[in-house]
Amino acid sequence: MKIYILYDNNSRNTFKSGWGFSCWISSDKNILFDTGWDSTILFHNIRKMNLNIRDIDILFLSHQHWDHTGCVAEILDLCSPDVFVPKSFSEHLKSEISQRTTLYEVENSAKISDGVYTTGELGSWIKEQSLLIETDNGINIITGCAHPGVDKIVEKAREFGRIHSIIGGLHDFDRFEILKNIDKIMPCHCTAYKDRISKLFPSKYREIMAGDVIEDI
Repeated sequence: MKIYILYDNNSRNTFKSGWGFSCWISSDKNILFDTGWDSTILFHNIRKMNLNIRDIDILFLSHQHWDHTGCVAEILDLCSPDVFVPKSFSEHLKSEISQRTTLYEVENSAKISDGVYTTGELGSWIKEQSLLIETDNGINIITGCAHPGVDKIVEKAREFGRIHSIIGGLHDFDRFEILKNIDKIMPCHCTAYKDRISKLFPSKYREIMAGDVIEDI
């Protein structure tokens, strides 16, 4: 399994950057997690990674913020993946998606494909789902912004097994002790305290940005 970081505030070499987040999980099925905002950036980076948009099997949207859902229409113009969204998404957006492809409204934790699960929508003010990927090393969490709180996401993930890694935006999370039993910590996008996390967990921390490929989970 590989995870390709397609969209982030920062980028490597000739990859493009923009405010937002997206990654591609290549496993039994190809999963696009969020889309970023600007399709020019997303599609450029997808091509640079030698990936093909038409190969997307599942589109997983963590929450309904512009910087995570901005390219949905352009993607659905090119392919028809199964789309998983929190039930709290606007009725208008859910209607638009369901007219183009198969839409799944997520409320509770559930299996999406072999070894891949959603936490279900968590939080109250901003509801968000995270993706859980099971490997031999444990459960790997992928977050959009972690608006419900990393503590809530980790608590839910532990119902599926031991947590191996956490990848994605951690927003303004500062209860750093919650990360101490996680093997790999790879924050990006909206994470406010990356420097602090890297100093507290130097052997576990990895900086990631658009253009990176994660293979060791």
